[in-house]
Amino acid sequence: MNTAAQSDHYHPAAKTFHWLVAVLVFFVWPLGFMLDLVKSGVHNDFIFWHASLGFTVFWLMLARLCVRFLTGTPAKPSGMPVWLSGAAHLNQWLLYLALISQPLIGFLMISAHSGAYSWFGFISVPNPLGKIPGMAHTLSELHQFLAWVILVLIGLHICGALYHRVIRNDDTLARMT
Repeated sequence: MNTAAQSDHYHPAAKTFHWLVAVLVFFVWPLGFMLDLVKSGVHNDFIFWHASLGFTVFWLMLARLCVRFLTGTPAKPSGMPVWLSGAAHLNQWLLYLALISQPLIGFLMISAHSGAYSWFGFISVPNPLGKIPGMAHTLSELHQFLAWVILVLIGLHICGALYHRVIRNDDTLARMT
């Protein structure tokens, strides 16, 4: 049943997943950025939390996508130019893709580097690759690049929300709160 399309707000589960992912990303991104800056004594702690929370983002994003397909989305605001609506839609789907791909790439990077991954230190996740140091480096570069892409996409997403709230003064932002 497409309940969100019958409402002007997102389904409560969609809102919950949206805000959980947003909070986690605002923890995971800085932790990853600081990995090269922290001393060796706490470096492994940063990796532990970055990887564990990042892998959590992966599962939450998959759940969020399922909720979106099951419940739909509210109607787009009226009077919005087609190009702007298309840009917002594209940014949203690129964010979905990036926030699913990034933790998956991170997981594959850890697998290729160390050969093992344990989610939060107690759930062993099977390694699909085995230890492949050369691939670990390539995946690391891709992971770092995608982190900056995600930051830009989130920046555009926030700018869009502010545009709707401040300039258009419509209820677009309220659909997700």
